[in-house]
Amino acid sequence: MRIWIWIDARVVRFGESFLRMCVNSLAFLRFCLDMFLAIPSVFKNFHFTIDQMYLIGITSIPLVGLTSIFTGAVAAWQAAYNFADYVPLRYVGTAVGKSVMLEVGPVLTALVVAGRVGAAMTAELGTMAVTEQLDAMKVLDLNPFRFLMAPRLLAGMIMLPMLTIFSSFIAILGALGVVTLFKDLSPESFFYGVRLFYTNWDMFVGILKSFVFGIIISLFGCYYGYTSTHGAEGVGRATMASVVASNVSVLISGFLISNFLLR
Repeated sequence: MRIWIWIDARVVRFGESFLRMCVNSLAFLRFCLDMFLAIPSVFKNFHFTIDQMYLIGITSIPLVGLTSIFTGAVAAWQAAYNFADYVPLRYVGTAVGKSVMLEVGPVLTALVVAGRVGAAMTAELGTMAVTEQLDAMKVLDLNPFRFLMAPRLLAGMIMLPMLTIFSSFIAILGALGVVTLFKDLSPESFFYGVRLFYTNWDMFVGILKSFVFGIIISLFGCYYGYTSTHGAEGVGRATMASVVASNVSVLISGFLISNFLLR
């Protein structure tokens, strides 16, 4: 008898969790739809978007550049180590260029921005939510999606591809520094390898990934901030959930895009 009661309790708990997940998923989809529908209205107050572009893009350049240069250096060192005595070192440029443009540049930039900007976005909006500033905007007939959420979404869509291009360029320079200083490979040979199997499709796929990553980071950052409750503790939990959800979604979407477009 007891085991049936235990099983019944487990089934009820699972059902409640499943229904809660469905409700939260529908709420997130409705929130995403409202954000996209609000994008045309941001051009009436485009200075809000410019402010967010500065916060997302310009202020992230030092951190993105620092991580990118060492990522490119490590990629070149590993490629040279693996190619030693088997593959000519001029193909190090090919390996680094392909990996940076297709995967390392977009994903690394997205993870850095999600940890830095996405968390700040959630914390800012979450503080506004728990202090009832968002409710005050609604009372004053000011749409939070128009003035707060949509500018962040549009800025993420614009700035993530630009940061990815910058990150890829810096990573290739870091790789160039390693092979010229430590592996005695001339810059001409390195860039010969970079250009050897380069295609415009590779660059397009990398930029497309960064565009999608910008949308993901903005959506999760705004959603978890907008739905924050229970004061400062709730804002902290929302910030952590935002970063985790963004990072996991970036990795999954990156795999899916590669799976569909790189055949």
